[in-house]
Amino acid sequence: MQQRLKKRFVPTLLALAISTVITVPAWAAKAPSAEEMWQLILEQREIIQRQNRKIDQLSEQYKQLDSKTRETAEAVAATADAVEQAGAGDAGWHNRTTVGGYGELHYNNLDANNPGTGSDKDEMDLHRFVIFLGHEFNEDIRFFSELEVEHSIAGEGKVGEVEVEQMYIDFDINDQMTARGGLFMLPIGILNETHEPNTFYGVERNPIESNIIPATWWEGGAGIHGKFAPGLGYDLYVHTGLETSAGSQYAVRKGRQKVGKANAKDLAGTARIKWTAIPGLELSGSVQYQSGVAQDTDSTAGNAMLYSAHAVLQRGVFGLRALYGRWDLNGSGPESLGADKQNGFYIEPSWKINHQLGLFARYNQWDNQAGDSSGSEKEQIDIGINYWPHENVVIKADYMKQNFDNKKGQKGFNLGLGYQF
Repeated sequence: MQQRLKKRFVPTLLALAISTVITVPAWAAKAPSAEEMWQLILEQREIIQRQNRKIDQLSEQYKQLDSKTRETAEAVAATADAVEQAGAGDAGWHNRTTVGGYGELHYNNLDANNPGTGSDKDEMDLHRFVIFLGHEFNEDIRFFSELEVEHSIAGEGKVGEVEVEQMYIDFDINDQMTARGGLFMLPIGILNETHEPNTFYGVERNPIESNIIPATWWEGGAGIHGKFAPGLGYDLYVHTGLETSAGSQYAVRKGRQKVGKANAKDLAGTARIKWTAIPGLELSGSVQYQSGVAQDTDSTAGNAMLYSAHAVLQRGVFGLRALYGRWDLNGSGPESLGADKQNGFYIEPSWKINHQLGLFARYNQWDNQAGDSSGSEKEQIDIGINYWPHENVVIKADYMKQNFDNKKGQKGFNLGLGYQF
């Protein structure tokens, strides 16, 4: 607006100056009288006054226009804010909500090693159907949940179960630390936190991360996780614990309470350190303390400690996984059954023929009654193949053979179909 005033006012002044210059020679030639000079001055003053009034008028118009422009800009900004808030609350809500899931269908064809003491297995099972639901409230607060149906159908007298396996909220404290509260997978072992079927070899999960580390294993509690430095992470949680008993021979897997009215008289704590500074290599160690492994329901059972360590290596086409876990249960009850010591390990080399096809072999050994010499040690050998038609879809086949000292093992083949999205 000021530029437009300048464009209009400056030419006017120039025209006035030019007219004055042109007029001067005209009357200078004949020496005007005093009356004529006075009249000329009056005329020039009137012209200047008119120009000044015009300038004042234009200046006022500019001020009014500038005020309206500011009001318009403020109105536009307010409208934009309203649209943005409406988008965040309505149209933008789904942009901060994620849905995912995974599932797997298994076929098992197994024969008992010793028909007199074991049993055959020939069945198909929709082992898991899982839905993920997450939401980001803002940059610092996030929600995640996992709902699972096992064995296709659940209800009274049915074989299946409906389970909430995860439901927690993360609160970012800073760039290096996050607080977590709710129901979550414990940071122990390889598969407990990452167990989607396209992420591991074999139709069934390995027996060590089933019988020693009772995956899938979740508890309710709170804690923190984060990084000490790039490639060096930590987890520290206080949570509900197991409730084992002499009736189950203090087997840790049967002690999972799954946070369904869980007995919380004796809490537990888990700590983990994980190192991933070298690409393709993960080293991790976990310690868990159970203040009362029987939740005060068995006076002969005391506290317990779980130690776990694993390595995951991927170098080009070659892969290797190895894990070790050990329980120490205190009390005369576990000791009387040899369950005061429970341990196991596995080692699993693999080879990727190409990005779609991979081969593996795995040796497993575990013992849930390692505290005695009753021949309770178990072994299992797996060899098989994974085929990924898509990175999130997998078809599996493997051969399994168990060697139990009590002769109750099985051997045979398994087929599986799994997905993740």
